[in-house]
Amino acid sequence: MWMRNVAIAAGLVAMLATNAQAQTRPDQKAFFTLYKELVETNTVVNVGSCTQAAAQIGARLQAAGFADADITRFAVPEHPNDGGIVAVLKGSDPAAKPILLLGHLDVVAAKREDWQRDPFKLVEEGGFYYARGAVDDKAMAAIWADAMIRFRQQGYRPKRTIKLALTCGEETTFAFNGAQWLAQNRPELIAAEFALNEGGGGRLDGAGKRQLLAVQVGEKAAQNYTFVTTNPGGHSSAPTPDNAIYELADAIKAVQGYDFPVRFTDTTRAYFTATAARADSEQAAAIRRLLTDPTDTAADAIVSRDKVLHSTLRTTCVATLLGAGHAENALPQRATANVNCRIFPGETVDGTLATLKRLAGEKVTVTANQPVRPTAIPPTLDPKVIDPMKRVAAKHFPGLSLLPMMSTGATDGVFLEAIGIPVYGVPGTFVDPRTSGVHGLDERIRVDSLYDARDYMFDLVKVYAG
Repeated sequence: MWMRNVAIAAGLVAMLATNAQAQTRPDQKAFFTLYKELVETNTVVNVGSCTQAAAQIGARLQAAGFADADITRFAVPEHPNDGGIVAVLKGSDPAAKPILLLGHLDVVAAKREDWQRDPFKLVEEGGFYYARGAVDDKAMAAIWADAMIRFRQQGYRPKRTIKLALTCGEETTFAFNGAQWLAQNRPELIAAEFALNEGGGGRLDGAGKRQLLAVQVGEKAAQNYTFVTTNPGGHSSAPTPDNAIYELADAIKAVQGYDFPVRFTDTTRAYFTATAARADSEQAAAIRRLLTDPTDTAADAIVSRDKVLHSTLRTTCVATLLGAGHAENALPQRATANVNCRIFPGETVDGTLATLKRLAGEKVTVTANQPVRPTAIPPTLDPKVIDPMKRVAAKHFPGLSLLPMMSTGATDGVFLEAIGIPVYGVPGTFVDPRTSGVHGLDERIRVDSLYDARDYMFDLVKVYAG
């Protein structure tokens, strides 16, 4: 027991030394106060206030020397708590197109009774920061805001204009979305040659060792569909073959058993080529066959044993919500299901709807839920964007190659891409995806990973803007 206690004490001392070292610089301490304030401001849609969070960041920008004319706070009367902020640091060359730093302020809901710690209090423990939004997306939002503040405080004059947009509504499909509103109502405010957003990052193993660095180049589009079947019903003592629940179940099973065709973009082709180089022999051979012939079903079956690779290859649709019946002793008059799809770039909401209707059959009505988001437009692997990421990463994360990847999720990037702004998920933030708790319980980020990401992104933006 004594030896065990000594080991624990030694580990705690090492951990505290690492954390203290990560916060010794004055600029790090200033960043921590911004990050803590942002994390502890509840921004769950319909519960907290993104408008308050945006106002707090606006006050910090003004204190750093930004003029009122360089800051735009926005909200709509119907959604007063879902506001956001845009800030502009003007460049010296009017011919150089701006860059845009994009992040979202809202977070997924978190119930205190489910968490080990208060989700809206930043807790430092065991070398981690715990809180809802500690990663998604308040780490990036705080880093971007902090970078703008430091640029102004240092008197930095970029060659090209740097814009910051922090918005609300990314984590919901039914609420006001600030990025969409800016794209549709104030496109000139966010006009840029390209934008840096969430979606990239890095992967750690369980011991905190860096394994992989990735830039997101393209993403799927999220779209929900409703399946409905109806029936006159009747008494449960006299069942009939045309049961609404059974008909819905048949349709859902048809969706479960269907794989959309394999597709590749330039990004996913590069991703799978790199994956094959480090995969076991069977998977590597199957990937190479699939890259040559996307219709090779045998190769697809091998590659798709990995759920992430399966999802990266194609559009996916899955049932997520069910509702049926009105009484325990009555035949169901109505049965419904929500089917959540992640649509591969280049495919459409209507095209996916047509496939679902075919799978569901004539007895089930299938409709696309509103709102219908834009279909993702994958940006190119532009060397002007990718090469600086590699160069700065070689300084901050030596020995790691940068892997392009497509997100199987969805971000607010789709709204910017719809108006011609390519969006890239910036690398730099390393997490262990198995234990980060993003969208789940006890969300956390390593303290050193947060500060490392901050330094990397600050230098990266300077390279782009210089």
